[in-house]
Parts: sequence; C-alpha cells; structure tokens
Amino acid sequence: MVKLNKSIFTKDTPDVTEEQAGTMDIVKNVRTTPRDPRFPTHNQANHCWNQYNEWLVCVKNTGDQDGCKNMRQLAVSICPSLWTEKWDEEREEGIFPGFQV
Repeated sequence: MVKLNKSIFTKDTPDVTEEQAGTMDIVKNVRTTPRDPRFPTHNQANHCWNQYNEWLVCVKNTGDQDGCKNMRQLAVSICPSLWTEKWDEEREEGIFPGFQV
C-alpha cells in the first residue's frame, strides 16, 4: 500500500513558484494535537476548550502570537472551526468566557 503523504509529497518537487513551495512545506508539516490522557473519552470538547485556552495563556505569558503559533494550530486542529471563529469574535468583543489575554 502506498502512503498518501509519500505519493503527494515526493522528493522531486514539480515546477512551482516559491510561494507554492512554501505552502507545500506548511501542509507537509501540519500535525493534529496529540492524545491527552486528561481527556480519555471520545468527546473531545473539553480537550478543545482546554487547548484553545492554553494557547491564550501562551500568548499572555510571551506576548508573541507568532511564538505560540504551534499551540494555535493544535487548538484549531481539534476544535470545530465554528467554535474557534466564535471564540475569536468573542475575544475581540471582550465577552469571551475563557482565559482573558
């Protein structure tokens, strides 16, 4: 059986622009959040909420959104996009019930 990543991302890069090559590198390295033993059930809503708030804690402690980009990616990968978009809007409006940055 052929592994999908190996068939899509071959060693020989086709003729692409630098921007396309950069996008391919980003896609190639995207990973989902690892299993968290604190949330052993199949319902990952609590894990999602916790991951999103851990990203906010990182942003508050470092003051650097780029430095916490990997934590944001973990939150976005486990949470439904509808939730993260809603929470982002609530943070902008100052009514987010979670961790305040």
